[in-house]
Amino acid sequence: MKVNTKKLVIAAMLLAVGILLPSIFTGGIQALGQKLSPMHISVLICGFALGAPWGALVGALTPILRSAFFGMPPMFPMAVSMMCEMAAYGAATGLLFAMLKKMNIYARTYAALIGAMVIGRIVYGIAMALCLVSSGGAYSFSAFISGAFINALPGIALHLVLVPVIVIALTKAKQLPVK
Repeated sequence: MKVNTKKLVIAAMLLAVGILLPSIFTGGIQALGQKLSPMHISVLICGFALGAPWGALVGALTPILRSAFFGMPPMFPMAVSMMCEMAAYGAATGLLFAMLKKMNIYARTYAALIGAMVIGRIVYGIAMALCLVSSGGAYSFSAFISGAFINALPGIALHLVLVPVIVIALTKAKQLPVK
């Protein structure tokens, strides 16, 4: 397998940003991090910029490494569930963005982002249920809706504003490696 050095460097940079951004963005306040989900930003951008495989890889590694380095999110069940969720985000943004080439850049970016956010949250719910049930716990549909959507509304809004601005700016500046 041939590895594109430029993509590898960009992926490593986005991985580092994903690991460090929550501490910088929230000042280490856990409740704020849970509401704004700053770790997700670099993974979503990675999917757009580098495509599905790199997005999935950076998505899977970011929460696991952040947990290992900083203890947040807790490894089980949070980081494990987030590993699945964020791998889905990275893969879905890359796949959807590539599939929607006939749309204008604004519609294409928002459609890929919203689709990826829905897919990622569904994957998170399934992963969290599997983790908790396998360890003798329980996970209800209302807990899923509350955690993945209601409590995450500030982060969803932040992602819907910030990520498209960055992706569209990079696209217009012809700085995205993926066409």
